[in-house]
Amino acid sequence: MKPMRYAISYVIYKKERSALLVVKRPSTDPDLPNVWGLPAGSVGEKETFEEAVLRSGREKLGVELKIRYFIGRGNIERDDYILHMEEYEAEIVHGRPRVPQPVEVVTQYTQLKWGTADNLKAAARKGSLCCRLYLESINEEW
Repeated sequence: MKPMRYAISYVIYKKERSALLVVKRPSTDPDLPNVWGLPAGSVGEKETFEEAVLRSGREKLGVELKIRYFIGRGNIERDDYILHMEEYEAEIVHGRPRVPQPVEVVTQYTQLKWGTADNLKAAARKGSLCCRLYLESINEEW
């Protein structure tokens, strides 16, 4: 049986909910190189999913977040492990998102923009669990 890895992802909307923040993964990403998706991260040992969201906001986007609510969870099988992810809606309470950040993490994003659900469909088709969870939550085909 493959080991389980735990991760989070989060959706950040503009104040008027007209767009959501999408980020581009680096070309060196082992699973989804150069793909636009949602901010995501690993859950550390002895860390809750909610704590991981808040830490990821600081490390990957340079912002302080507040969790608004839980969106969903799911699993996907990768070559060497099974990924379990929980997804949340979060709100920026301090700062302005910028990438990359001067912190060493496994995946630093190369770009960000305000986008739409359509920006997530290619990643969902390539196996992005966070994009699939979000699109399913809004009943959008991918």
